[in-house]
Amino acid sequence: MGKVFAEIDDKLVGWIRGQQMFFVATAPEAGGHINLSPKGPIESLQVLDPHTIAYLDLIGSGAETIAHLRQNGRICVMLCAFQGPPRILRMHGRGTVLAPGCDRYDRAAATFDLAAVPAAEHAARSIIMVEVQRIADSCGFDVPLMVEQGRRPQRGAWVDNKLAKGGQAALAAYVAEHNAESIDGLPALP
Repeated sequence: MGKVFAEIDDKLVGWIRGQQMFFVATAPEAGGHINLSPKGPIESLQVLDPHTIAYLDLIGSGAETIAHLRQNGRICVMLCAFQGPPRILRMHGRGTVLAPGCDRYDRAAATFDLAAVPAAEHAARSIIMVEVQRIADSCGFDVPLMVEQGRRPQRGAWVDNKLAKGGQAALAAYVAEHNAESIDGLPALP
């Protein structure tokens, strides 16, 4: 049924690119809240090499992933097939938060097609880089078949509204107010 892979090969890259979204799970070291977040669109996830993936982390209502990664680095990225043959793929690894303006962020950002990720040009607060240590799939027999109807327009509209009211400073103020720490009080974004 399930298989462990030595690396993210071209066949897996093709399958990953064929999915609509992915999920990210992290947890603090002791106690606290486990976090599981849906992410998308799939263009916000890149396979950089057979053992490295990265995704654009867009401004959101929380910053749990960032806080957990800064504390312990543990992360799991999961994809599941909502169309076609059933499959679940999990990539466990160590995550690093790359902040805008640093060289590693700029190099990683160049691999993304920002036009394919709504609002990414103004709303990317970091890039999450993952050194993948374990790659495994499982059957996915219970994942429902679902039909994609399109992308939700709300993020783009929210970012446009913030920019219209106060420019990039309005987005920075939102991040400072809502993303400075996790729900458990762990430091996230400065």
